[in-house]
Amino acid sequence: MSDRKNIFTAPPQIPNQLIAEVEGVAVYMKREDLLHPEVSGNKFRKLKYNVAEATSQKRQILLTFGGAYSNHIAATAAAGKLSGFETIGIIRGEELGEDLEKTLQENATLKFAHSCGMQFRFVSRSQYRKKTSEGFIKDRRKKFGDFYLVPEGGTNELAVKGCEEILTPQDAEFDVICCAVGTGGTISGIINASEEHQQILGFPALKGDFLKPEISRFSKKNNWELITNYHFGGYAKVDRELIEFMNDFRSNYGILLDPVYTAKMMYGIFDQLDKGYFLKNTRILAIHTGGLQGISGMNELLKMKNLPPILM
Repeated sequence: MSDRKNIFTAPPQIPNQLIAEVEGVAVYMKREDLLHPEVSGNKFRKLKYNVAEATSQKRQILLTFGGAYSNHIAATAAAGKLSGFETIGIIRGEELGEDLEKTLQENATLKFAHSCGMQFRFVSRSQYRKKTSEGFIKDRRKKFGDFYLVPEGGTNELAVKGCEEILTPQDAEFDVICCAVGTGGTISGIINASEEHQQILGFPALKGDFLKPEISRFSKKNNWELITNYHFGGYAKVDRELIEFMNDFRSNYGILLDPVYTAKMMYGIFDQLDKGYFLKNTRILAIHTGGLQGISGMNELLKMKNLPPILM
């Protein structure tokens, strides 16, 4: 076991980047993707206090859950390696474990996590749905010992606490804060840290309206709204239109977007701009939550579907 190191101290202060000005509405981006080369964006924020808590509890192992292309799996593996923890990933899809070498050759996310020392346990989708049950966790403790459990996607009260640090006092100048939404932890922290005059808009990457109760569990403010029609068919689903938008965005602004979260948010913001949703002189801050490691895996899927690649 290597010595404990705190990789979460004093992240760099990165100036917000002006993206566009359309009829008096200014759109800026907060580049959370530049926080850390391997534990970037909201994963840096979510893991910060969870890793500190695991350290204070003197745990040796971080155990978490995710799919085959999960940003959270990659970030937890990297954070564990850099902070001196063993890591275990419970991965959805038992077929991925049948030939691990082949899986690692074909999956850049799992290959990276494996290179950071993460052990994998591949489970069926039916087993994976039971991952939060007492019996499932008890069985894992018998097998792996007294690990520190990090939830799927990293969202818990400590993660929300970390995400409250996304906004700085300087960000009070913005009227609207926009954030992509997965499990609800990131937007909850942003809502908690927001000023009274600010409106928080969330752009869910998943279909359905189940996120409202989850966000309300972590935040008691009511200055937020979910814009639910930019999920492009659901989690991790993209089409030619979104790919073209991402590639144009990179060409125009020099910023790479991730296809699962931030690209859908930015598409939504620009579409709402075109429709006149925002009042004149509104200042918008869009949060880039990272997740760029998943682009390689997405491009493999796009190739199989005869769709153009995301330019990197």
